Amino acid sequence: MRPRDRFGQSRVELSARLDFQNVVGFHHFSMPDSSFPAFHTRSFQEHGLWIFYSVLSGLLAGLAATVFLVLLKHATEFRMEHSGLIWLLPAAGFAIGWTYHHSGKSSAAGTHLILDEIHDPQNVVPLRMAPLILASTLLTHLVGGSTGREGTAVQMGASLSDQLSKVFPIRPEERRILLVAGAGASFGAAIGAPIAGVLFGMEVIHAGRLRPFAVIECMIASAVAYEVTRLLHAPHSIFSQYSGSWFELRSFLIILGCGAVFGILARTFMAVTHLVERLQVKWVQYPPLRPFYAGVLLAALFKLGGLERYSGLGLGVIQNSFSVESPALDPVLKLLLTALTIGSGFKGGEFIPLVFMGATLGSALSHFDPGSLPLLTSVGFAAVFGAAAGAPLTCAVMAMELFGWKVAVYAVAGCFIGNLFSGSQTIYRSQSEVTSSRR
Repeated sequence: MRPRDRFGQSRVELSARLDFQNVVGFHHFSMPDSSFPAFHTRSFQEHGLWIFYSVLSGLLAGLAATVFLVLLKHATEFRMEHSGLIWLLPAAGFAIGWTYHHSGKSSAAGTHLILDEIHDPQNVVPLRMAPLILASTLLTHLVGGSTGREGTAVQMGASLSDQLSKVFPIRPEERRILLVAGAGASFGAAIGAPIAGVLFGMEVIHAGRLRPFAVIECMIASAVAYEVTRLLHAPHSIFSQYSGSWFELRSFLIILGCGAVFGILARTFMAVTHLVERLQVKWVQYPPLRPFYAGVLLAALFKLGGLERYSGLGLGVIQNSFSVESPALDPVLKLLLTALTIGSGFKGGEFIPLVFMGATLGSALSHFDPGSLPLLTSVGFAAVFGAAAGAPLTCAVMAMELFGWKVAVYAVAGCFIGNLFSGSQTIYRSQSEVTSSRR
């Protein structure tokens, strides 16, 4: 693995950081990387150029997110109308595995490759990453694979933004700005949460710590990307606004307790997914056969085991969890099926499956306090992914954008407590290797 810098972080900064911050995962704000000009030191011409680059990055991210969301909507609807397509999971798995093994090895690392290039920019992210991840994700969902969508949008947006460095005079170390802005803009555009998109790229590069560099570029790119998806009527999911009190001590204490459960669920998902990956590598030598064998098992479980409820995105189940208490097995079964799907090489990312797990777990936990159903579901929705991705602040803000600002105090508490209990690893291994001591 390549050595990586700490974005200009000095020993003084490291020694001055409070140990308590490392324990609970609180965010700190440090000076940006000194290896490229800070925004306030640029010339007028450089300001104009980087505003232009940021707008282009946002346009590319917004267009990519829109195309992907529209195609994914059609693929999901077609699969729901033809449920027999699930039997094609083995064939789809082999096709995806064969394609990446023979033609997409440099792109196979996906989000991990993007994080590598942010930490240590060496080579422009291959342009073929965008069409490869788009096609493989659509194929995964067409046959009912239990994966997500935002991870695909992030890879597409970041890889397309990075291509700007081939066209314009952008220094290698400045590519980090394009990658962070493109990744964050795509994330916000795909879920309909542009403020979270501003934070995503800056926070996810160092798990649990917000590195506020390229703030202006991230703001511009995220705003443009979201506006593009809005103007083009991208099919975003709409959720009911939380209408309860903005703060009640009893509800706050409940969230603190449930936040620990959300973090443990995220930790379990990561452990099971990594276990599947290790076992597949150990037992199956030819990579294309790993998703093939997993596809055989998944198809049998979905069709013969009566688990088709957990195939695909499961957006209907997520929506229903806000109004009706979910079965306690929902998050458990989704976890196992998603770990098998992603750990074996199917594509699509973890965001929606983790949202599914978090929302249904929160909904199930409301069994002990029925009046807290909407609140627990909303916080669980955000906290499990926040814990798994090492991005609690991003996900707390996402919850506020999706469910209303009355959920703010609870979302912050739930996401940060979940982050505390999720352990030192995250779903992004490249991120974890840099920040394995984040707590």
